[in-house]
Amino acid sequence: MSTDVRSVTLTADGTVYAGRQRIRHITYLATATGGSIVLKDGGSSGVTKLNVATPAVADAYDIVIPGEGILFETDVYLDLTNVASVTFFYG
Repeated sequence: MSTDVRSVTLTADGTVYAGRQRIRHITYLATATGGSIVLKDGGSSGVTKLNVATPAVADAYDIVIPGEGILFETDVYLDLTNVASVTFFYG
């Protein structure tokens, strides 16, 4: 499937994309405290589609999502704990 890929960076909880979308790749900057990146479909109380435990090592990391990515039917919401920033590639 060929599509334009866009990106957005967040540093706190919030909407990554308001609408139906596929997340294809994630890059994040972890802090020295372990944390998590949780993606939900349908806002802050929506269905969890991805839950990543982040290491307690301050460094940059990539999450490669196979295939066509993760489909979010309603919207993409980020719940972030102890992570400095997250960049999402979607399309």
